[in-house]
Amino acid sequence: MLLLELYVFVLAAFTGYLVISRVPSLLHTPLMAATNAISGISLVGSLIAAGSQQNRVATILGFIAVVCATSNIVGGFLITDRMLKMFRRDVPATKRARASAAPPAAH
Repeated sequence: MLLLELYVFVLAAFTGYLVISRVPSLLHTPLMAATNAISGISLVGSLIAAGSQQNRVATILGFIAVVCATSNIVGGFLITDRMLKMFRRDVPATKRARASAAPPAAH
């Protein structure tokens, strides 16, 4: 059984690598957002595994999975935010002051 699980893991890792390596550069940001959503799903699964209390090993592995999934989600959002800040245009302070000022009164 372990050999079959190892085979599925290696096959999934290889397929994932092939799929991700063929993604164009322009689509990396939306792909990262989707990856954050998938990490959220894995966090739910790891919470279920940690809370199942079938045995001590499953609880410990579930806790480790919760920590890893949480750090993956937080890191993904930080990197996505950093990438989006690179594309944001800086507005000069004078334009910001004019934009926030009240509009002129109508005559």
